Amino acid sequence: MVVYLTRKSEFSASHHYHNPDFTAEENLRVFGKCNNSNGHGHNYTLEVTVKGTVDATTGFVVDLKQLKEIMNREVVDAMDHRYLNHEVPEFKSQIPTTENIAIAIWKRLEGKLHVAKLHRVRLYEMHDLWVDYLGEA
Repeated sequence: MVVYLTRKSEFSASHHYHNPDFTAEENLRVFGKCNNSNGHGHNYTLEVTVKGTVDATTGFVVDLKQLKEIMNREVVDAMDHRYLNHEVPEFKSQIPTTENIAIAIWKRLEGKLHVAKLHRVRLYEMHDLWVDYLGEA
C-alpha cells in the first residue's frame, strides 16, 4: 500500500521580479511593485510530500529525521534570509517567482530520498497563495 507523507518547514527570503529582456516600462507593467530593485520579502511555507510503502520493520515510509535534514540542507539553509536573485544560483538568470522557486526546490530534492519517492512540492508565498509542483515537465 502506498502512503503519502508530508513534512513542512519555513524560510524567509527576499526577491524581485525583473526580466532583462524587457524595457523598464515593460518590467513595471508586467511585474508592478514586485519589480522594485530593492526587493521585497516573504515568509514561505514549504511542504514536501513523499510517497512509498511502509517498511514492515520500522513502520516508516521515510526516516523523518533524514527528510528534515535533506530539506534543511537543500532548501532552508540555502534560501533562508537570502536575497534570491543575488544569493541563490538558480535565480541569477531566472526570475524567482513562486512557480520557479517550487521547481528549483524539486530539482534540489529529487534523487536525494533513497527510500521514498518525491511526490509534491507545495510552496506557500502567503496563506492564500501557493504553488504545487509534481515534477511534471
